[in-house]
Amino acid sequence: MLRSPFLRRAAPAVLLLPLLTGAPPATADTPVTGTLQRQFAVAAERHGVPESVLLAVAYLQSRWDTHGGAPSVGGGYGPLHLTDVATALARSAPHHSHGEEDARGDTSRAVRTGAEVPPPSPEQLPERLRTLERASALSGIPAEELRTRTAANIEGGAALLAAAQREAGLAPSADPADWYGAVARYSGAEDAAAAASYANEVFSVIRSGQERTTDSGQVVRLPADPDVAPETGQVDSLGPRRPAAGPVECPPTVACSWIPAPYEEFGDGDYGNHDKADRPESQSIDYIVIHDTEATWDVTLKLVQDPAYVSWQYSLRSSDGHIAQHLPLKDVGWHAGNWYVNAKSVGLEHEGFLTSPDAWYTEAMYRSSARLVRHLAQRYGIPLDRQHILGHDNVPGTVASTIRGMHTDPGPYWDWAHYFRLLGRPLTPSAGPDAAVVTIRPDYTSHRPVYTGCGTAGGVCAPHGSGAVRLHTAPSADAPLVKDIGLRPGGQPSTTGVNDTGARASTGQSYAVAERRGDWTAVWYLGQKAWFHNPAGEPTAVNARGVVLTPREGLAEVPVYGRAYPEAAAYPAGVPVQAVSPLPYRLLAGQRYVVGDRMPGEYYFAPVFDTSGHRVVRGQEAYYQIQFGHRVAFVKASDVRVSPA
Repeated sequence: MLRSPFLRRAAPAVLLLPLLTGAPPATADTPVTGTLQRQFAVAAERHGVPESVLLAVAYLQSRWDTHGGAPSVGGGYGPLHLTDVATALARSAPHHSHGEEDARGDTSRAVRTGAEVPPPSPEQLPERLRTLERASALSGIPAEELRTRTAANIEGGAALLAAAQREAGLAPSADPADWYGAVARYSGAEDAAAAASYANEVFSVIRSGQERTTDSGQVVRLPADPDVAPETGQVDSLGPRRPAAGPVECPPTVACSWIPAPYEEFGDGDYGNHDKADRPESQSIDYIVIHDTEATWDVTLKLVQDPAYVSWQYSLRSSDGHIAQHLPLKDVGWHAGNWYVNAKSVGLEHEGFLTSPDAWYTEAMYRSSARLVRHLAQRYGIPLDRQHILGHDNVPGTVASTIRGMHTDPGPYWDWAHYFRLLGRPLTPSAGPDAAVVTIRPDYTSHRPVYTGCGTAGGVCAPHGSGAVRLHTAPSADAPLVKDIGLRPGGQPSTTGVNDTGARASTGQSYAVAERRGDWTAVWYLGQKAWFHNPAGEPTAVNARGVVLTPREGLAEVPVYGRAYPEAAAYPAGVPVQAVSPLPYRLLAGQRYVVGDRMPGEYYFAPVFDTSGHRVVRGQEAYYQIQFGHRVAFVKASDVRVSPA
């Protein structure tokens, strides 16, 4: 994710990290069982909005969850995601990025520092970030009630939809098909193509129907209406649907705009904010990195257009899932803090703030992101698994000295299980009960491990669903957490801190089983046996197949690396040899780790603005990528033996 927009640059740093602060309001209500469906029906009837339209819009915003009255990462409240960013920010004490990484992740050029950027004032916020204010004016419901009372929030959203229908010059109607234009306006998108894309997604929900149990224990149903045929021409009143200018590379099912990141030279060998390349002809694209940004959409776009900042390929808007592309996919963005990963990845930044321990992301953004990732994966042959679809918090430090500064977004509240369902690759069991590999997959809504440090150091975060499990040194919740000697060279145990990844395994990550004992399962993790609670009645992992590796015969241990660089003999004249420096961890004999890819050592030499001297150095030494801890890592193929689990 982006480094705080309020700190354009701090040495050595840059991108990312949004994890959260501030507890939800104490007055947030919890609906009595069975009432949430009725609240939608009552609000729809009162404001003359078809119930299916109101339900579908709310599903695309929040999946009907209430989040205890806490704001989303985009400053939206309640099932209808009524936005009040100014209040969301004021109720927290936003901290800056946890890590101090260099987003480029390569020592071939210096890291710049820069001045601070002040936060936007409330009057500078666009209307789509202030919809709660308008809902209050339309409905007569006080703003605080819209934030904290579920029924009020739903009624406020219904009032906004009814107003959008009037503003479109359309008569009230009981037919959902007549509300396409109002739904498009509800998105807040200034561009007609983006508004139409949002409306298309809402009507896709209406056609398919949905049913789920929400975070407040409510069962909500939207019956399928496969024959609904919306009046798509209604969106024309918002202006022409202009094709995106520039070389956008997006699937046709999403709205995508071209907002280029600048490639400029400053003098004294300094330039920014990305590198020119010729991928995939020069190097394969093997990874997609998921980030979360700490900025409004408008600030995010200003940052990526700053030649003195850093860059990534795509930004995604929280309110409606709109996508902006900033770099041609052939070029290399500076986003992941690891040059090897940057050179072989695409970075996606998701709009959001560090405003609440209940950091939730809109369904609109999840869906748009999943459509984009599916498109990219198909184009470049990228497997849809957690060895290739990485969070920024899964990218390894390059060498021992960079481990502690690596960023930790999108954090433990990103719903990987739901994301992979949207990707069409649900995380299901693929092996029997005695499998040698497990894939982490707790129930996101009910799994609520305690985290600290969301608002104040050591303060307990508000309870929230999470896709991460905590790892202990023994099969007991009272046992110390496992250690990460890269994060804490002194050997101190890991903590429950929301930014502490030292004893964390996340949904979709696969590990080799070391032992099973009752309700506990142990896996090999950072060179040690790590236990997590995995009861049969409420499992936090599924059994899986996989390929694993272990040190080859005769080796007591093998080194682990944060990048897969070539051997010294592979570098031609004029290209400095890059050190193959191991991380402080060791993979010990008898331990096994799940294999991702086998790849040759590669290094993209691009230290200057002039691209004529850029070179891809490819060696004979091969590596395997493994799931080693919470982050991936690399080992030399010559050091290990590979076998089916």
